[in-house]
Amino acid sequence: MFQFSMRLPLRSLAAPAIALTLGLSTALAPAYAAEPDDVVAKVGEATITEADLAFAAQELGKDLQRFPPAQWRQILLDILVDMKLLAHAAEEAGIDEDPDFKRQMDFLEVRALRGAYVSQKIDGAITEDALKAAYDKQFADFEGPEELHARHILVKEEDEAKAIIKQLDEGADFVELAKEKSTGPSGPNGGDLGFFSAGQMVKPFEDAAMALEKGAYTKEPVQTQFGWHVIKLEDKRKQEKPSLEEVADQLRQPLLREAYKTQIDKLKAENEVVIVDEKLKAAVEAAQPAADTDAAPAAQ
Repeated sequence: MFQFSMRLPLRSLAAPAIALTLGLSTALAPAYAAEPDDVVAKVGEATITEADLAFAAQELGKDLQRFPPAQWRQILLDILVDMKLLAHAAEEAGIDEDPDFKRQMDFLEVRALRGAYVSQKIDGAITEDALKAAYDKQFADFEGPEELHARHILVKEEDEAKAIIKQLDEGADFVELAKEKSTGPSGPNGGDLGFFSAGQMVKPFEDAAMALEKGAYTKEPVQTQFGWHVIKLEDKRKQEKPSLEEVADQLRQPLLREAYKTQIDKLKAENEVVIVDEKLKAAVEAAQPAADTDAAPAAQ
């Protein structure tokens, strides 16, 4: 029996979770097209559906990652069977009529409705056109940092590095020398480090590479904590601006916060909010200026 710390299964983003689980189901059994209401098991008079598996999958996503995907549905079913059994036992014990339990269920219903509204009416209303407009505005004058493409040959001793520089001065091929002599992991690849920008390399290495002209190599060995380097600069370029797809999630967040605040302000204007507890009222009023600048919470 698999054991998990199972929180309550009410979540707001039902459709993505169901789609994910149905997708996994289809991947595991291509001949069967699952639907949310399809029954996968019965526990007494209760049923467990594909939708139940989807909600459980969303709730336990991180825990499921510890197991092979082929086992996920079995694990989820095992958890849901336990839940159904214990829930039925709770009903027989009258726990569902307990006032505290009813208050908890009221809160969970409000939370789920709030999350579903944010997901469907606020986040769901952020269009591709809005994202594109935000992208065009933010990256209109984008100028990326300078990037260098370098190779290096890493050796343990300074004299070895000086001997390599002498060979290069005599016409030796940098790539072949790197393959032959470099002790670094890039040696078999001709010492190729690809493109990098400021801050990605240790400072002595970076400073030496930055000072080179395209096609040139260091005339003196460069020492770092890794050893002695001979560096060749292959190319320089400006970093290209990211694509819309790469930054879509980043752009969506401020749009979501703005849309959330607009909707909350509208609803507060239409519905009077009265704080009865005087101490709590004073605390809220004192914190209001800071609260107005806080980010809107994401859908829960």
